[in-house]
Amino acid sequence: MKAVFRNWASSVHLVLSIIGLPYTVGTSGICRARPISRIPSLCAYRSVYMFSATHIKARCPVYPGSHTNRFPVPDDKVDWETDWPQYSPVTYTAPFVLKKPVWADPEIGEFSPQFNSLDGSVDRRSHEDTYRILNGKPLNPHGRTGLEGRGLLGRWGPNHAADPIVTRWKTDSVGQRVHHTDSQRPVLQFVSIKRIDCGEWAIPGGMVDPGERVSQTLQREFSEEALNSLQASSSEKEKIQKRITELFNSDGLQVFKGYVDDPRNTDNSWMETVAVNFHDESGNSVSELPLQAGDDAGHVTWIDINSSLTLYASHSHFLETVAKERNAHW
Repeated sequence: MKAVFRNWASSVHLVLSIIGLPYTVGTSGICRARPISRIPSLCAYRSVYMFSATHIKARCPVYPGSHTNRFPVPDDKVDWETDWPQYSPVTYTAPFVLKKPVWADPEIGEFSPQFNSLDGSVDRRSHEDTYRILNGKPLNPHGRTGLEGRGLLGRWGPNHAADPIVTRWKTDSVGQRVHHTDSQRPVLQFVSIKRIDCGEWAIPGGMVDPGERVSQTLQREFSEEALNSLQASSSEKEKIQKRITELFNSDGLQVFKGYVDDPRNTDNSWMETVAVNFHDESGNSVSELPLQAGDDAGHVTWIDINSSLTLYASHSHFLETVAKERNAHW
């Protein structure tokens, strides 16, 4: 999920690609209003609030990457506590997930997962409350989705991801910050990737590997993909890695931690993420990096942050929080 400096910028490209599903994470964040606490990491995260609504993307009529139609779930029937004897969700798990790749669980009955706990190296705990288990399967903590199974997701229960939001101030030709004509506030820009699977712009991100700290995932998703296909010498790559490490060791603003309203969610598998903003305040770090999309991304670029953005899932909620926390235009 994934900087170059003035004297050698032209020789280096940042490759930020979205790795194929289900590792691809264009996450969104909708959950109950709750404070986000500090989490152990390499970064000193500050916490802010995120507010909630009933999941919407998780009830999209046609499940992504398939021709499978979800059982329609109206707003007043989402809550598991609402009695609904007529509820008859379809069952779907993508064929490639059923082939048991290393990142995916077996089917229930073939193994005995320890839900709501650290199950070996796999963290099956939710960022939110303890989730319920019914007939050996975990229940989506935000309610019915119209589809059972795992869909495109590998894990039963929470599938943990991390989303690095890398920002800079927009500047003019002489290096002065650009202020929006309406709000008179400075304009922020963020690194955005155009997803091949749906054509929407998104924050780059990735799945947290078993046993990996979220802070490691955040940096890995940025730095590994940045060095993936660079036509640069070892010394240049070392310089790039140093600058990226410095950025990700700086104070990161944690803007969200919890359940995400993702179209891949099912009744038994769902996305959760930690979204952290890493800001290049001085403009002499990743801000100078020429961006070039990798094979799995349609395009990658710096995009102005504002309320008119149309992004994958609910990524605009993350960016709204970043803009308001940094007193930027929204």
